[in-house]
Amino acid sequence: MASDRQDAVLVLTCDYDPTADLVLRLLADRRVPVVRLDPGADLHQGATLTARYAADGRRGVLATASRTLDLDRVRAVWYRRPSNWGAPVGLDGQDAEFARAQAQWGVGGVLAALPGAHYVNHPWRIRAAEHKPAQLGAALAAGFAVPDTIVTTDPEQARAFCAEQPAGAVYKPLWNAPYRDEEGRALQAWVGEVDPQEITDAVAACPHLFQAKVDKAFDVRLTAVGEQLFAVRIDSPDLDWRRRQDLTTCTPIAVPASVRASVARFLAEFHLVFGAFDFAVDASGEWSFLECNPNGQWAFLPPPTTAAIATAIADELQKGNPA
Repeated sequence: MASDRQDAVLVLTCDYDPTADLVLRLLADRRVPVVRLDPGADLHQGATLTARYAADGRRGVLATASRTLDLDRVRAVWYRRPSNWGAPVGLDGQDAEFARAQAQWGVGGVLAALPGAHYVNHPWRIRAAEHKPAQLGAALAAGFAVPDTIVTTDPEQARAFCAEQPAGAVYKPLWNAPYRDEEGRALQAWVGEVDPQEITDAVAACPHLFQAKVDKAFDVRLTAVGEQLFAVRIDSPDLDWRRRQDLTTCTPIAVPASVRASVARFLAEFHLVFGAFDFAVDASGEWSFLECNPNGQWAFLPPPTTAAIATAIADELQKGNPA
């Protein structure tokens, strides 16, 4: 079994992650030692983790099928797309739930507290930044143009808000929770236009987010890696371009200085290294902030942009913690 004496990069992702593979190939070409782990699955399939905390300090070791990693010698952690926390085969019911909880808080806690490691992004920072209300507040403070938005459980407030928007209003889910129809098929809640008269008292069942519709000329996906920004214009026949990505056209676009400054402030607010921002741009050229995915996808972008983002992430991981 190989032992990584140099400070290694720890990549936390699932087995099938072609996006991660793009960066891992670059790190391999640079001879940067890498350990790849899917903690929710691999620790039930032979990998082991031990962390010890004592008066003389803390130390730990992660052992996989091919690597033994000193947890005090991790230069960077890339938190990509690990599987959900799982339980060992053979456990079910409360036993399985107990094991999953211990893994999340135990293994997850150890891997989120590696001394001196540079996180891209830290998992707790990701979770904090995924809350849309927190995003909207941070976006306003950062200086972005933000469409008028309401989060409410009051049907009357929802109807009144949507009715007073000159260009109309849209609904978007606060979180893309798993949802299936009666036949078990997965369903996706896309951003959609709202007729105020069709809003029912069902709004009271849970919080709903309604937003003024931007009379947009096109969308922009801006991927930030540290101080490097990679933006593409997205032309789509749909209100939500994600719905039919095969019909989109992506073209690199320059980032206005004001947007660049606001991106830096937004990332700093959430202590993020990486962010995938979505904007709607109107005919006057104003970029309206829609959301930021702190762990968003980017390998679907044009090949030159995808390659540039992969290189930027590899650079971040290779350099480790600048402090």
